[in-house]
Amino acid sequence: MAAKIRKGDMVRIMAGRDLGEEGRVIRVQSSKNRVWVENVNIISRHVRGVAGQSESEIVRKEAPIDLSNVMLIDPKLSVPTRVGFDFVEVPGDQRKKVRVAKKSGTILDD
Repeated sequence: MAAKIRKGDMVRIMAGRDLGEEGRVIRVQSSKNRVWVENVNIISRHVRGVAGQSESEIVRKEAPIDLSNVMLIDPKLSVPTRVGFDFVEVPGDQRKKVRVAKKSGTILDD
């Protein structure tokens, strides 16, 4: 099945502690229905240093969010929207499957 949310899409968080925040998708794991969003759901992890080589530090990084808790932002209206699929004609009597923003009807794929 085609992915409705892809790497590079702008999304809004619809549930959880980061409710209402927006960011760009930096990674998608479709097998587990997870997405990583830039500067959202930040966690801190301690990294132990190696004696004489590096110091220990606290690393802040993005944690995954369930795919059902994000919505794509419509590029034309700048509001969250559902995503659908449609077929468009391409040269050579062929059709191409593209993602479409439901609110404005904007084609999302290039």
